[in-house]
Amino acid sequence: MLERDYTVFRIEGEYAYLRDEKGEELFIAMALLPPGCDEGTRLHYENFSYEIVE
Repeated sequence: MLERDYTVFRIEGEYAYLRDEKGEELFIAMALLPPGCDEGTRLHYENFSYEIVE
């Protein structure tokens, strides 16, 4: 099972750019992220879902 932590580093309209701890980038629709995500938000991905890490 894949687990990974990301940081939202850019938002353009309905899409967000995420970066993991290795520096790899991911382009994803905002609709797939939890409400309240903004640039700088840290996320944890597991079981095909994202949750905000405080």
